[in-house]
Amino acid sequence: YPLSIFFIIINEFCERFSYYGMRAVLVLYFKYFLQWDDNLSTAIYHTFVALCYLTPILGALIADSWLGKFKTIVSLSIVYTIGQAVMSVSSINDLTDHNRDGSPDNVSVHIALSMTGLILIALGTGGIKPCVSAFGGDQFEDDQEKQRTRFFSIFYLSINAGSLLSTIITPILRAQECGIHSKQRCYPLAFGVPAALMALSLGK
Repeated sequence: YPLSIFFIIINEFCERFSYYGMRAVLVLYFKYFLQWDDNLSTAIYHTFVALCYLTPILGALIADSWLGKFKTIVSLSIVYTIGQAVMSVSSINDLTDHNRDGSPDNVSVHIALSMTGLILIALGTGGIKPCVSAFGGDQFEDDQEKQRTRFFSIFYLSINAGSLLSTIITPILRAQECGIHSKQRCYPLAFGVPAALMALSLGK
């Protein structure tokens, strides 16, 4: 087996954990942190998901006509990691809670950071989606059909394992209490762990 495929599998596990972990608590973040109503929370959530499924077209165009698969994966993974970090920062209550009453004094700052983070995440996750599996398949020679088939089985197992674990773990992280001045539901931890895994994925 080419050594590179093991890094690709780890990368995909971390990326899927990052995406689905963030998404698992996103509506709760909209409703209980940003104080949006159900309709606005649902609309923004589904707009974000739709954007994630639209941007693979952009990623494929960049990979095929400009950067190639590897450089596209690396560059958009950097965008992805920055987006996750921005989401984590946006959920820090103490960022604008100057009077220390337990609620943000300037919600518009948190909204602006959140929307910026979500746009970057959508560009990142969608942009690398058409490239990673194809790049993994490219690592094999023509006479390695058996190894290629086994790689894709493990590759899709890593996708589902990352998705499953993240949807279990991230809500548990969110349920913790954290904060400098007042204890809040720990959205920075719930968003921060997926961000850290995305950074690990990028490092791999």
